[in-house]
Amino acid sequence: MTVRIVDSADVAGSATIGDGSSIWHLAQVREDAVLGESCIVGRGAYVGTGVHMGDNCKLQNYALVYEPAVLEDGVFVGPAVVFTNDHYPRSVSPDGTIKRGDDWEAVGVTCRTGASIGARAVCVAPVTIGRWAMVAAGSVVVKDVPDFALVAGVPARRIRWVGRAGVPLVDAGNGEWTCPETGDRYIEQDETLTEAAQ
Repeated sequence: MTVRIVDSADVAGSATIGDGSSIWHLAQVREDAVLGESCIVGRGAYVGTGVHMGDNCKLQNYALVYEPAVLEDGVFVGPAVVFTNDHYPRSVSPDGTIKRGDDWEAVGVTCRTGASIGARAVCVAPVTIGRWAMVAAGSVVVKDVPDFALVAGVPARRIRWVGRAGVPLVDAGNGEWTCPETGDRYIEQDETLTEAAQ
């Protein structure tokens, strides 16, 4: 495998790009960013300074992943998604001087393994999107999302459970849930979902 970086992409020399990854037209990957193997960075997407991405991640067109975001393996970030990184954004300080990079404390979004973020969603840092969770398109995430949760709305709230396949689970009763696509079973306890022993 090889790395594919199209001519119109802007990739910093200090960025690390994993084998088999592709960076498409007008995308920007900043200094010290780390992309794992077989990642895709779509047209016009932005990967901030020092962002870490695992293997097999997909950033769709015009996704904005600001530092210090961390994406574990297999994360999907839909078109025009925004990950914020500032508690109190201002262009200037109270005295009117322009703020510089060291005038504020960056906070990040963390996406755990297999998480998916739908188109035009906004994740307001600091927030963690759990393993195999799914954020519906257009949602605004302001608090942590549990593993396997499907959240939607403004602000985002859990509306369903989903399995690894991303399909809503079926209530099998007694706190058990089943994936209609794979047959995998899950156990719900105290608003937490875990995979049942196979």
